[in-house]
Amino acid sequence: MAGRISDDDIAHVRERSPIADVVGEHIQLRNAGGGNLKGLCPFHEEKSPSFNVTPARGYWYCFGCGEGGDVITFVRRLEHLTFSEAIERLAQRAGIQLRYEQGGYVPGREQGERTRLIEAHRAAAEYYAELLGGPEAGPGRRFLSERGFERVDAEHFGVGFAPPDWDRLARHLMGRGFTAAELIKAGIAKEGRRGPIDRFRARLVWPIRDITGDVIGFGARKLLDNDEGPKYLNTPESPLYKKSEVLYGIDLAKREISKRSQAVVVEGYTDVMACHLAGVPTAVATCGTSFGEGHIKILRRLLLDQAEFRGEVVFTFDGDPAGQKAALRAFAEEQKFVTQTFVAVQPDGLDPCDLRVKHGDAAVRDLVASREPLFAFAIRSTISRYDLATNEGRLAALDAAAPIVAAIKDRALRQMYAIDLDRWLGFLNEQLVIGRITEMAGHAAPASAAGQQPRRAARPAPPRRAPDPADPGVRVEAEVLKLAVQRPALLGPGFDALGPQAFTLPEHVELYAWILGAGGTAQAGPGGREWVDRLLDGVPDATRPLITRMAVEELRTEVGGEERYGAAMLAALEAIAADRAIAQVKSRLQRLNPVEEQQEYNRLFGELVALEQQRRVLRDRAAGSP
Repeated sequence: MAGRISDDDIAHVRERSPIADVVGEHIQLRNAGGGNLKGLCPFHEEKSPSFNVTPARGYWYCFGCGEGGDVITFVRRLEHLTFSEAIERLAQRAGIQLRYEQGGYVPGREQGERTRLIEAHRAAAEYYAELLGGPEAGPGRRFLSERGFERVDAEHFGVGFAPPDWDRLARHLMGRGFTAAELIKAGIAKEGRRGPIDRFRARLVWPIRDITGDVIGFGARKLLDNDEGPKYLNTPESPLYKKSEVLYGIDLAKREISKRSQAVVVEGYTDVMACHLAGVPTAVATCGTSFGEGHIKILRRLLLDQAEFRGEVVFTFDGDPAGQKAALRAFAEEQKFVTQTFVAVQPDGLDPCDLRVKHGDAAVRDLVASREPLFAFAIRSTISRYDLATNEGRLAALDAAAPIVAAIKDRALRQMYAIDLDRWLGFLNEQLVIGRITEMAGHAAPASAAGQQPRRAARPAPPRRAPDPADPGVRVEAEVLKLAVQRPALLGPGFDALGPQAFTLPEHVELYAWILGAGGTAQAGPGGREWVDRLLDGVPDATRPLITRMAVEELRTEVGGEERYGAAMLAALEAIAADRAIAQVKSRLQRLNPVEEQQEYNRLFGELVALEQQRRVLRDRAAGSP
């Protein structure tokens, strides 16, 4: 395992990766004035550009979807990479050799090994693809053609042909400078009596890529009757290839999965090809193993599946008993998603590839569109095994399905499926069904249709109504915070002295507190990239997008008038705070009896006069603000 990338190298990568250049490689940017650039956001659909880049501070922010960050964040978000992967990608782009820090670690050794194995896989994939056009690959081309794939489709997915010789690929790669040990460690070859021999022979080969697009393994389908091996043969576990953490097609599908908030999980390589070509570009497949937790982590990262229903995962399985069992295995993993999960099963048992051949592209799209919630599929598949024409059969079906419903963590959803189960079984007795499920669940019964309510914790108080972000006062708060992030010297200690009561929007209060915690504007110096970096260092995830937005959004003043604008906006915010204080004092005065509570009344009246005088001064100072 590689060690931690050195801090100096991370800083070097940032320095050598100008944000305008990196972003400009993916989207078209145009001048937006004030030193900003603007373009169409790559992370959501939009017709007018709301994606802003500020090269001087090295940050980007989209005012449409609220995403933002620095050049590393952009690459991570675009390519769905970890922090280290993004650094490595940018370092490769800039021609920087990274150093790794870890106890007992030899810098560059393991990273150099990974690079060599990646290069060996890339060379093997190119060799396989080249051979697909040769005379020996006729059975492979025929296999693809019978399944509706043309040569251009094979090229798009990198499909190739493994020659029938024992060691032709191994000899080719060793001629390119790779060692036998490297080929064996990569899983491309295996140990033979006289040296390395090819792992795949006389087979159609699909390159398996990781999420960054690097080839890390292969899947091979047998073509000849005299091939005694399994129908599909995959690369063995290696330093690159972990089958429980690999999804075929993820490199091609990742952006569409993120954009559409949907992932379609199919069973085979040709199913992925068929789906993509039929207009379902979110399709991926597992590689020689059942769908599991490692695959869930990949999809959650792409779906932004954190704390709310943000999208859907659709499993497609064959309609035969084996396919139904696979769907039920997927059910066991379902609740590790927050997002919604569905099953799409073709009644006639056709997989997406065969469905496309027989009925066309529209049929594949219709299959995905006809998806059924995974919970419903699991329950209905279970009860279908019983004779529902008899009381004994219905009770047996209930006992078989009850554990499935009881396993649903969401209490409201569990209740709804309990009612559905009663209807599907034909009991018309919800209390009976709910009672049986309650026994399985081991906790209080859900509310019934008759109105029986479950025991529940005390209801929390309703949330306080949040201030309207469009309110002029809230906009002034935002302008002051923007100045504090972009041009802190214009505010100086006056900003630090405001106090949190000057802000009404909760996120504004949090950002103000964070700025003070970073030393306040009095300690920020001239601002710029260093100040923004200091604010982002260790910031809670909820506050990070707001800081990035404040660093990128244009100030509402002309260049050259920033100093007067800063003083005016600070005064305007103080005047608004004075307005609130005056309203509070007036409210208290109205509740007092000036005769019986004369002393308190006079004190508050004097406070009101002072506040109104202060407000007049502040309004005069703020008179020049827009």
